[in-house]
Amino acid sequence: MEPTFIKILLLGILTLSFLSGKILSYLNIKRPVPSVPSSLSEYVDHDKLMKAKQYQKSNYSFGLVTSSFSFLLTFAFIYFGFFGWLDIWLRELIQQPLLLSLVFFAILFIGSDMLSIPFDYYQTFVIEEKYGFNKTSRGTYFSDKVKGYFLSIIIGGGLLVVLIGLVHQMGESFWWQFWLVSIVFMVFVNLFYTAWILPIFNKLTPLEDGELKSRIVEYAHSVGFPLDNIFVIDGSKRSSKANAFFSGFGKRKKVVLYDTLIDQHTPDELVAVLAHEIGHYKKKHIIWSMLVSMVQVGILLFILSLFIFNENMSLALGGNTMAIHLNIIGFTMLLSPISMVLGIGMNILSRKNEFEADAYAKETFDGKPLAEALKTLSANTLSNINPHPWYVFVNYSHPPLLQRLSRLEEPAVDYS
Repeated sequence: MEPTFIKILLLGILTLSFLSGKILSYLNIKRPVPSVPSSLSEYVDHDKLMKAKQYQKSNYSFGLVTSSFSFLLTFAFIYFGFFGWLDIWLRELIQQPLLLSLVFFAILFIGSDMLSIPFDYYQTFVIEEKYGFNKTSRGTYFSDKVKGYFLSIIIGGGLLVVLIGLVHQMGESFWWQFWLVSIVFMVFVNLFYTAWILPIFNKLTPLEDGELKSRIVEYAHSVGFPLDNIFVIDGSKRSSKANAFFSGFGKRKKVVLYDTLIDQHTPDELVAVLAHEIGHYKKKHIIWSMLVSMVQVGILLFILSLFIFNENMSLALGGNTMAIHLNIIGFTMLLSPISMVLGIGMNILSRKNEFEADAYAKETFDGKPLAEALKTLSANTLSNINPHPWYVFVNYSHPPLLQRLSRLEEPAVDYS
């Protein structure tokens, strides 16, 4: 493909991706506020649903501004060849290919982050503050930024060095070697995220002895899931929203409960939430999701190997010679439709897994307290109980609330 055609293709893909996302968001925000479902009447009223709609509209309007800014900036960078101009300018200062690529990506990362800070700050301290969710202090916010830069340099920079180094050393066959590196990295993160990375940002403390811990341990043992690593994270230092997650394998498996979750739910509801997380483990969702992700990464790296030395790609972005870093950027944009399709597939799989984990909790513990927990979470986070089906299909990793409740609260069938 000629450089001009590639440039037009990149601009077309960028535009279609932006417009399709905005159309879906528009359809979603235009969904009417429903009457209060009978299953939620004890948790929300019409005023609460109206407040939730206003929260969604605030995020929609703000998202329209931020995504439009990002789209127009990226469009301009491609159209006017600014990516190539940066490469040409850096080549006058840096002759070492690996260092050139690292500095190129570092400048783009820093520039992008600097431009995003005002938007992110407004999201946190205006929108989230207005609706009562933000608990982040200014000190914590900027401290998180500094820590994020540190991790980006260590982890992101390290992976980038390996990737670019392998490309220069191994040529087009780099893809399967970096794929192995990626697999090791994925497993490493899953095993050590809560022990090494999460504590950089949050304080993790073992769940105190008491009724809740006793009931959690009792349930875990009843389903053959010995569990000693139960931690509480101080999520309340940043947000009033609640969550829980599971990570690790074998003896390194851990359950992490947000302190806000503990504050907002009864012991029965918390055990039900845990039963749902154990359901993911028992159904091997974590393993299968990781394996699917590994396969996807391998496929994408192989496709990248077909473009990595394409001089026309670099010329399309404004360069005057082949540049690996320009080709990586062009490849990422060119592949966005495939990435979207893969993302939809992963969301379909994720929604299926959520239903299965709900069913496991219902079978091994009780569906009612899990349903109550979901209702409380939805009410407290002003979630959308009437999303557009197309928006759900493309963007939702979890089924909509009312779909989950209909399955959790339907009577069990006795086939005996």
